Amino acid sequence: MCGIVGYVGSQQAASLLVEGLRKLEYRGYDSAGVAVLGEGGLQVARAKGKLANLDALLARAPVAGTTGIGHTRWATHGKPSDENAHPHRFESVAVVHNGIIENHLALRAELREQGHEFQSETDTEIFAHLIAREVGAGGSLADAVRRSLGRVRGTYALVVTSEDRPGEIVAAKNSSPMILGVGQGENFVASDIPALLSHTRDVIFMEEGEVAELTAGGIRLTDLEGNEKQRAPKRIDWSPVMAEKGGHKHFMHKEIHEQPRAIADTLRGRSDEEEGDALGAEGILDRAHFAGVKRVVMLACGTSWHAALVGKQLVERLARIPVEVDLASEFRYRDPVVDDSVLALAISQSGETIDTLEAMREAKRRGARTLAICNVLGSAIAREADEVLYTHAGPEIGVASTKAFTTQLAALALVALRMGRLTGKLDVESGRSWLASLRELPAKVERAIESEAQVIEVANDVAPARDVLFLGRGPQAPVALEGALKLKEISYIHAEGYAAGEMKHGPIALIEPGVPVVVIATRDATYEKTIGNIEEVRARGGKVIAVVTEGDDHVRSIADHVVEVPDCDPLLMPIVSCIPLQLLAYHVADKRGTDVDQPRNLAKSVTVE
Repeated sequence: MCGIVGYVGSQQAASLLVEGLRKLEYRGYDSAGVAVLGEGGLQVARAKGKLANLDALLARAPVAGTTGIGHTRWATHGKPSDENAHPHRFESVAVVHNGIIENHLALRAELREQGHEFQSETDTEIFAHLIAREVGAGGSLADAVRRSLGRVRGTYALVVTSEDRPGEIVAAKNSSPMILGVGQGENFVASDIPALLSHTRDVIFMEEGEVAELTAGGIRLTDLEGNEKQRAPKRIDWSPVMAEKGGHKHFMHKEIHEQPRAIADTLRGRSDEEEGDALGAEGILDRAHFAGVKRVVMLACGTSWHAALVGKQLVERLARIPVEVDLASEFRYRDPVVDDSVLALAISQSGETIDTLEAMREAKRRGARTLAICNVLGSAIAREADEVLYTHAGPEIGVASTKAFTTQLAALALVALRMGRLTGKLDVESGRSWLASLRELPAKVERAIESEAQVIEVANDVAPARDVLFLGRGPQAPVALEGALKLKEISYIHAEGYAAGEMKHGPIALIEPGVPVVVIATRDATYEKTIGNIEEVRARGGKVIAVVTEGDDHVRSIADHVVEVPDCDPLLMPIVSCIPLQLLAYHVADKRGTDVDQPRNLAKSVTVE
């Protein structure tokens, strides 16, 4: 869940590494550090807290050299501190690492018996000790890394440098993302694409069990046995400016405003107007792959899980296929009933979410066919799925997901249409009508964003609250869950989302005078029942904040605040109705002075269980 950058070339490494870490700080920001190899040998600089602390340290005590590795940390083993910050050094070796060494206690005990002393509480420091010992035994640095990995059980994205091998760094990957950047007279390694974009857009995605040797002159890719592998770089079409704030105060605000473009990009080129169908041009869900599918199991975590809950309603309504939605972190541990009649649909923004990756692997082991929806080209989930449908959100830097969520919903709407046509539950005309509704979405999301001025007024009322409830029915119930998650993630206000019909089964006890209750009350088949829920809140003194369809004067007459969104098909309304909730969370957090883009204790890509 941390950020890694490595460089070897002719430029001074320290400033380049810090620049790359700044692009990855969303992945972890408990501490940061660099190790630079130059004429003065191997120098390590580390600092607890945000990257600015490392910047200040390097200004006071610069480190020089043209080979280096850097890391920004989200703590797993050991509290945030200077000592626990990466890189970890032992003798001539420095390492940075994402992941977890599961047998670290046994390895630590073994090394202590051999006289090794440890300076941190982390499992990562064990790598430095193991590799330094193997470097002393001879062979290349890559050989030393391979021998050390043979002792380790767990997950890793590992980058190593050593005074004994100047001008070289070695990277290794297992169940944690690692990307190689190919330059001219210089080469790079990083845990995510944004760290590389200002230097190169030609990248190699490392696969499981691979080791890479990087020098200024080239990259050598091998497996754990040392057998060389050949793989051409891929061109990434994100421009560096796509990963910058673009004049917005925070990345999250920029990404909320990018949603009309992101949704349009996700839908573009994927429809077949003549057939009233979708995804055929990409060959996704062809008849052969879909034949015999009797059930869909959606696997996801967090915001992606909320997208799956909407996706369930889309697929069941359009294709009439039963859908289960599983928390990926629980799926493997309940002996799931899965066979070759199941399509496992894994949803992940990063494509590296370890819980979702392992759940998909488990489904595959049991015979399921697999389809992935993700945002990152060449990510682990995308590589291992039988088929992949990429969203085109572009880089999402804010930890609280916004455009990834709405583009996942757009992708799921395409999947539901495709399944509906394959099952014959949607005819050509119905398919064309659905495509017409999808085409209108970017403009409707743009209009929903125009409600920002209304939302700012609401935020003034919500910002002092200790507790907030979110209620929705039907397709809006997952939106209530997502709205509550956004608010708690970045404002640290306790917020809970519920299916509105469940309020009287317990949560109504939480309502007292002045408690804000956000109700998604757009016009659909459950509208009148949602009105009843609003009245129940009013009767107990709750403060009603309603998201409504444009022109709804009735709810305006009974609510304390109203935010209007344009009308659309009820199954697609979550893509529109979530926008005011994203804006509400953002402006409440901004008013409370929290760190919007890097909320405490969270990281963007969850690559440890």
